[in-house]
Amino acid sequence: MAWIVLVVSGVLEAVWATALGKSDGLSRMGPTIVFVISILASMAGLAYAMRTLPVGTSYAVWVGIGASLTIIYAMATGTEPASLLKIVFLAMIIGGIIGLKLIH
Repeated sequence: MAWIVLVVSGVLEAVWATALGKSDGLSRMGPTIVFVISILASMAGLAYAMRTLPVGTSYAVWVGIGASLTIIYAMATGTEPASLLKIVFLAMIIGGIIGLKLIH
């Protein structure tokens, strides 16, 4: 169960990071509300997962999922340019996340 919560929390990290970027310095109400709710839920999920999973593994997986999804979303929406090297390095991050799960 901790792994499921951790993955969902990682997805929520991508949500809050994207919402923060769209909030225009927390001055736009809609994205700011999404940011606050998603960061609270993301942190709560990370804290829950860390009760049974190692701190380092939990944090690395959480950050890796959040960072990867944030970049993938930005490339998919055209906010950030895509390149072959970015895709290769994202694949390496995702491979590391899978590797951490497999060895735990």
